[in-house]
Amino acid sequence: MNLAEISIEKRAITYFGIALIVVGGVFCYFQLGQLEDPEFSVKTAAITTTYPGASAEQVELEVTDRLETKLQEMTELKNVYSNSRPGLSIIKVDIKSNYWSERLPQVWDVLRKKVADVEPSLPPGAGKPKIGDDFGYVFGFLLAVSSDGFSYAELENYVKEMRKELSVVKGVARVDLWGVQEKRIYLDVSSARLAELNLTPAQFIQTLQSQNMVVDAGHVDYQTQRMRVSPTGAFLTPDEIGDLAVTSIVDGQNEIIRIRDLATVNVGYVDPPNHLLRHNGRQAIALAIAPAGGENVVQVGSRIDHRINELLAELPVGINVERISWQSDQVSESIRAFMISLIEAVAIVLALLAVTMGIRPGIIIGISGLVFPILGTFIVMAIWGIDLHRISLGALIIAMGMMVDNAIVVTDGIMVRIAQGMDRKQAAIEAAGGPAVPLLGATVVAFMAFFPIFASTYDTGEYAGSLFTVVAISLLLSWVFCQTIAPLLCIAMLPEPKAGQAATDPYQGKLYRSFRNLLGWTIRYRLLFLGSMVGFLAIAMIGFRWVPQLYFPDSSRLQVMIDYWAPEGTRIQQTDADLKRIEQFVAGHEATSSVSAFVGKGPPRFYLPVSAEDPNTSYAQIIVNTKSLDGVNQLVADTDAWVKENVPEAMVRVRKYAVGAFDDWKIEARFSGPANADPDTLRQLAEKGANILRDTPLAKEVRVNWRDRVQALSPRYNQERARWAGVSRDDLARVMKRSSDGVVVGQYRQDDDLIPIVARNVESERQQAATSLDELLVTPKLATHSVPVSQVIDGIEVPWENPIIWRWDRRRAITVQCSPNNVTAPTLRNAVLEQFNALELPPGYRLDWDGEYWSAKQSQEALVPGIVPAVVVMLFILVALFNSFRPMLICIGVIPFVMIGITSGMLLTQTPFGFIALLGAMSLSGMMIKNVVVLLDEVNANLGRGMTPYNAVVEAAVSRLSPVVNAAGTTVLGVLPMLQDVFWVALAVTIFFGLIVGALLTMVMVPTMYALLYRIPAE
Repeated sequence: MNLAEISIEKRAITYFGIALIVVGGVFCYFQLGQLEDPEFSVKTAAITTTYPGASAEQVELEVTDRLETKLQEMTELKNVYSNSRPGLSIIKVDIKSNYWSERLPQVWDVLRKKVADVEPSLPPGAGKPKIGDDFGYVFGFLLAVSSDGFSYAELENYVKEMRKELSVVKGVARVDLWGVQEKRIYLDVSSARLAELNLTPAQFIQTLQSQNMVVDAGHVDYQTQRMRVSPTGAFLTPDEIGDLAVTSIVDGQNEIIRIRDLATVNVGYVDPPNHLLRHNGRQAIALAIAPAGGENVVQVGSRIDHRINELLAELPVGINVERISWQSDQVSESIRAFMISLIEAVAIVLALLAVTMGIRPGIIIGISGLVFPILGTFIVMAIWGIDLHRISLGALIIAMGMMVDNAIVVTDGIMVRIAQGMDRKQAAIEAAGGPAVPLLGATVVAFMAFFPIFASTYDTGEYAGSLFTVVAISLLLSWVFCQTIAPLLCIAMLPEPKAGQAATDPYQGKLYRSFRNLLGWTIRYRLLFLGSMVGFLAIAMIGFRWVPQLYFPDSSRLQVMIDYWAPEGTRIQQTDADLKRIEQFVAGHEATSSVSAFVGKGPPRFYLPVSAEDPNTSYAQIIVNTKSLDGVNQLVADTDAWVKENVPEAMVRVRKYAVGAFDDWKIEARFSGPANADPDTLRQLAEKGANILRDTPLAKEVRVNWRDRVQALSPRYNQERARWAGVSRDDLARVMKRSSDGVVVGQYRQDDDLIPIVARNVESERQQAATSLDELLVTPKLATHSVPVSQVIDGIEVPWENPIIWRWDRRRAITVQCSPNNVTAPTLRNAVLEQFNALELPPGYRLDWDGEYWSAKQSQEALVPGIVPAVVVMLFILVALFNSFRPMLICIGVIPFVMIGITSGMLLTQTPFGFIALLGAMSLSGMMIKNVVVLLDEVNANLGRGMTPYNAVVEAAVSRLSPVVNAAGTTVLGVLPMLQDVFWVALAVTIFFGLIVGALLTMVMVPTMYALLYRIPAE
């Protein structure tokens, strides 16, 4: 008994199963997690180490190199790259692609152990390395809280209260603050006043440090109790710092001097600030909220919305809470758009089937071949924990055309047999059971075409791996339902044959006669026909060189990024002031709905593919929310033109968000040298590369990642004179730091905050510090006299130095970066590749291409391990189905010819061919093989009925013309809704044009190749 016979004989079980699928599918759909993009792990960790006072080169050699040397021992390591700046080392570690999210925690433990081993050998003064293994943490909900009429301290208090409330919302994993200014208590000290009161800086600093320390006075026993001794004297308010007494000798007498007599106590924030946030022109603090893993983002967003609305009722007027990015809205819109596309595709397929096969057959195929497989897929997705997102929903649309194939073949076979007068039940059993095994084999072959994506260990495999899973589930279910539900529905719904219809051959119409004549011609002139097709294929392969190439397309997010780089070394206050001009322009643009400016470093990661820029006082980023997708394109074009005209002093990059594996710079040419390569040589190579890019109109925003050299003030310490004066380098450094930034002299406790107390010179002296360093008075330790700095130095030099030293895999490396100008990245790279290759590199130096080229290369190479098992399985099934090699050769031989349609479609629509289009090409191969298998199976069946080889081939093609054309038509028209989606448009174009040509090839070329390989003469 076959499945069709079982389902017909056991109808009660079948009907009950149908009811379970309907109820379960609808229920599971609403229980599935919803995401904008599939989750994939960012296999990067950042190790940050401070080394105050050290130059970039000292940081590199004494901190960065030691850490990298130890990290090199990790077998899990893929790449290690770093940038060393004055006083700061930032090392980033990429882990090999085969370590996915479930294995990463163990890798980070190994990383921590390696770093801990190096800590004792770091130079004195270096801080403890901080390991950030949450580099890929995504804060999907980003709020800006600003104030109108409130002080910054009041705003900060309200924001912290909001954080406490939002952190306990169900489904929220973490709430961070961005833009909070660090508190400071400043003691503005006049150098002249210190000298007048005969005080040294060391005296009042030591007094401050000892006064506010937590002291342990022990315990005492009193009768039956043991009591803790707790002396008072700690500062309870900032004003009490001014009351602190310092002893001094004035005019020969011991005097008690209060801190307020020699310094002004100011409560404020770190100056200069480390980073700043402004939203719609107002200073703001951001609340970054991350949902817990596995949560339905839409539901979490709804709960956060509800709690925020409750909090808003309690906040005073003037506290503004506005969204910067809201993942639940993005997900809802993404799911809604895909569901509309899916519904449209189903409607188009049903309409086509109703026209070509009739309303009742169309309904049967739609229910058994589309509705039930989709509902069943939702059930399996819920069981396996596959969320609804861009890839899984797209997979359903891709699979839809192949899903109906099985139902079309079975329904068409039943219709033909009923029309020929066969009993309904027998017709259903025979039509479903006969091709059951070939259909199953063809179905497995079809979804195995996607296996290389699933098996890929690169990021794209983790990102798009669910494509294979969902396609496989839906296609297998479509086969099961075509064997069970479709026969039942055909028995119940197909009309009775008309009188005399049984004696009529359904394949004698004008269309079928014309098709027979065409096949007769191609089989007779087989070499000419196949030779011409090979010629068309060669033209398509050559023409493919002119098809634009693209790795991943832009996102449909209604947001624009504007990166701003002032000259290296620019004060953050200046960067902030200059940025306001761009903010004002974009805020006044008709497409803009809100503007957020992040100054000093990039925003928290609120979109998985985009990572934040490292801290830099000369960097800022503006996030612009737009009103529409058309507004995104308009804003990018207008802003790009405006900044080129009005902001010549800085580099400004206006760009859209992208999807999938995202490269911050699409074009990167990296020059690296041996070990500690000469920076000047690296800069010369980079400048040559930058000039090549500047000379081509295809490139824009050209820069070098080492940035421009900056100047430093370098007092020349005279060791002999300083020793006679008792002034050490530390004394010299302290007085200079106190003259500007200030030195930390204590801690003030305010609730759970430890606020540094900073001593610095008064405002008038700080403003003149850069030009009067040699006039400062330096007091040696344990001394009461002071000497001018000019007595212990031999002048002040202003040398140029490298502000950043980048390394790649422990080699000094400098990278030339740029963006394509109205072309794709491969087009730009190909245009300049010959000139880059012509550059003469010194011995030991090398040139490597990074950016989109390297990402695309890695993702393509990562498909290779999965291609081998996929091809083996597909070939084995083809040989097993026919117990012959020649049918397999026909199946494989016809696939390359779909390039004729793909190249034509891409050139006609000027759609770039990239990773998503590659998925379409892979699905085409599965569709083609499936149709060929069904056709060749019918040839064998005809031979079994006693037909001559020629008639067996021709009549098999004639009988499969309707199912193949209908299946191709449903797939081609089913992808039409995807043409409006920027992510899937390349795949839709690939399938649309490729399958039109592929269907023709299947019906004409396959019989001709069969006649050639089996040497069947024409009749």
